[in-house]
Amino acid sequence: MKKSFFIKSVFFCLVALQSAQTLKAQVQPLSAQMASTVMDIWKDSLNLDPANPKPVKWAYDQGVILEGIDGLWRRTGNGAYFKYIQKSMDFFVTKDGGINRYKQSDYNIDNVKNGRSLLTLYKVTGQMKYFKAATLLWDQLKDQPRTKEGGFWHKKIYPNQMWLDGLYMGAPFYTEYAALVQDQKAFDDIANQLIWMEKNARDPKTGLLYHGWDESRTEQWANKTSGTSASFWGRAMGWYGMALVDVLDFFPEQHPKRKALLEILKRFSVAVAKYQDPSSGLWFDVLDQAQRKGNYPEASASSMFVYTLAKAVRKAYLGPKDFEVAEKGYRGICTTFVEKGPGAGQISLKGTVSVSGLGGKPYRDGSFEYYMTEKVISNDPKGVGAFLLAANEMERAKWPKPGLGKTVTLDSYFNNEIKKDQSGHELSWHYKWEELANGGFSIWGEQFENSGFKLHTLYAAPDAENLKNSSVYIIVDPDTEKESKEPKFVMPEHIKAITDWVKAGGVLVLMANDTGNAELEHFNQLAKNFGVQFNLDSKGRVLNNEYEMGKIRVPVSDPFFKTAKQLFVKEFSSLHISAPARSVLKDASGNEVMAIARLGKGSVFIIGDPWLYNEYVDGRKLPAAYDNFNAGQDLINWIAGQIPAKK
Repeated sequence: MKKSFFIKSVFFCLVALQSAQTLKAQVQPLSAQMASTVMDIWKDSLNLDPANPKPVKWAYDQGVILEGIDGLWRRTGNGAYFKYIQKSMDFFVTKDGGINRYKQSDYNIDNVKNGRSLLTLYKVTGQMKYFKAATLLWDQLKDQPRTKEGGFWHKKIYPNQMWLDGLYMGAPFYTEYAALVQDQKAFDDIANQLIWMEKNARDPKTGLLYHGWDESRTEQWANKTSGTSASFWGRAMGWYGMALVDVLDFFPEQHPKRKALLEILKRFSVAVAKYQDPSSGLWFDVLDQAQRKGNYPEASASSMFVYTLAKAVRKAYLGPKDFEVAEKGYRGICTTFVEKGPGAGQISLKGTVSVSGLGGKPYRDGSFEYYMTEKVISNDPKGVGAFLLAANEMERAKWPKPGLGKTVTLDSYFNNEIKKDQSGHELSWHYKWEELANGGFSIWGEQFENSGFKLHTLYAAPDAENLKNSSVYIIVDPDTEKESKEPKFVMPEHIKAITDWVKAGGVLVLMANDTGNAELEHFNQLAKNFGVQFNLDSKGRVLNNEYEMGKIRVPVSDPFFKTAKQLFVKEFSSLHISAPARSVLKDASGNEVMAIARLGKGSVFIIGDPWLYNEYVDGRKLPAAYDNFNAGQDLINWIAGQIPAKK
């Protein structure tokens, strides 16, 4: 029986580590199978015991689950994932931005965790209720009790204490919100929370961090000299690692304390690798006591370490050896903890300790013996959420990387519309990599990153110097005078610089818009060099939600779109094509929709519409019958194939 289970688990793991492009429809990646379980057993809320319903709390457990679901949505464009996040948070968030079952005066830093889901919902939908709800959590942090040094107390009822758990619960949200409202002063405080935690809780001998630290040294669990708790609890270290890599997503590149955070991450990775079980690849509940009776490999901590290391490698904070540690850990998770079911196409995760803490009633003394008393269960949301994050990272890592080492640059000079954000700051928006709303390119940008490309935005006029390190340059929807007070038109010097760059091997992508919605007169002067003219018309006009009006079928065995079969392209400028350009796709009426051209060593792709913006690739609006998400990947694969070997 054990041998049979082992073989099945290895098979599941190997499926997860395959290239996503080779997966058959009936064999979903582990991340999708785990998400299916989540959305089945917790349809309406995070009721941990459906047989004994209780009022659902505003709890961080749910936030961990939603972080995992959010990662899958961004990577797959499956709108069901986003809708699940929204439904889960709408259970709590009121129309005026309040949060049911949340009490700010508790000053429990665990309650801040779900703020990241609120920020995602706000950025995507623009609904102010989510921003207002997130601001309640920001206000909690502003008044959160602190140690004398300035570190956040874990909870009001735990005075003078910092726990590793709290860094994950508070710091990533704190960073993302600060970046959103442009509160530059906050970043010093954010860095200090992580720096102080390591300074006060790190054991120099092992490199591991103790679960908690009591500044007052009065707690029964606290060492009277150092203030630290007695044990290195695995999940606590996992929380801290995930906090580090998630904070860095929004922490300013040029901030003087970013280097300190990266150094902490490197020390963290060394310690984690040291205490990885060499046989299973897993990590034990109490990290440095693997040989003690009763200790066991633990699923949530192992998943958190895999996520932290794999993401840090993807972001180039750590190196290939750290990915080997993550990969070994992930295999161990699959073979030890992953089980088939409960339903068809679903998996479960066993081996997660339900809870571990310090102090409280009954009193938890932080000893090894205490940690061994806590119950180990299946499908605990903390373990499941961490597994989703780990699986998502590992599946991303195994995706083909045809753009590895290449930079794709998005223009923000010709297209630079400005609006004021919720805080009154001027914001460049519309077709931006970082923009999650309908008009952003965040989903397509994520596809580029998953394919190995590095994203870049060019805010200056293109010239030979600032294009030389880019393999791909994308110009989208140049501004008209009605869209910008001072629109920047494509001028002869820009045309020369771009054309010379293409001849040298650059891949240029031109995305216009229908007439009246883009500045086409000057843009056409550039397109003319590649044998294309935008016809100053508006084809594919769609009334309301009559999506059929914008449908374009891809021919069978199409050499360009190898996975996408049916596209949605709305209100585009049709093309007039001459040499050296050639047609890629026409609509049912014979209008030229897309073209490609070769010039010198380089290539050009041209369409009369922005087309791949979030509204029509993120799965929230467009019916599933349309393959715009897959078409975006097909285009990326074509782009990667056009880049000369030395470009």
